[in-house]
Amino acid sequence: MVTGATMAASAASSAFTTSDLKGRYAIALYELAEENRILNETMAEAKNFLELVQEDDRLQKLLINPSLDTLKSCEFFVNSLREAGFSQLFQNFVGVVARNRRLSSLKVIFQSFISLVNMRRGIVTAEISTVYPLTDIQKARLKDRLAEAGYNKVNLQERIDKKLLGGFVIRIGAKFYDASLKSRLNRLHNVMKGAA
Repeated sequence: MVTGATMAASAASSAFTTSDLKGRYAIALYELAEENRILNETMAEAKNFLELVQEDDRLQKLLINPSLDTLKSCEFFVNSLREAGFSQLFQNFVGVVARNRRLSSLKVIFQSFISLVNMRRGIVTAEISTVYPLTDIQKARLKDRLAEAGYNKVNLQERIDKKLLGGFVIRIGAKFYDASLKSRLNRLHNVMKGAA
């Protein structure tokens, strides 16, 4: 029996077999971390890196400015990671990406790496948008419903979107379920226009 999770894992797997840049780097980091038996640690560091970049304006500017000197950018990034306590493997990987003039792709590479690890572990990511943060009870109920639909291992990513007015929107891979108040009002508006 093919479940939703199996189909999602299959789709994610094919996404990483293509020859795109983020996929190649994500696979390389995955294999390197697995070979050194530090996959969990590298996964945690990738998440920490994404948070660090989000909070540090200097790092963000380096990522989006390709005109900066490659060696200086590389040195700055590696030093920042060393000061923040990142592993040597992680520092070396970022150094290689920087020297290859791919700093602008670094965030996407680490997001792809996290997705690849989750996919290989059979974990699917469900992006849920709501007007207000979900309570623990609501998260548990949502995970139960997703398990009933065949998604047993789910990583919930929450996003607040006040434009929804109420309800929620869930995206799992290519599947999209819109139960927002905004969407319902739009459908009602279209029905009313058709009846006039």
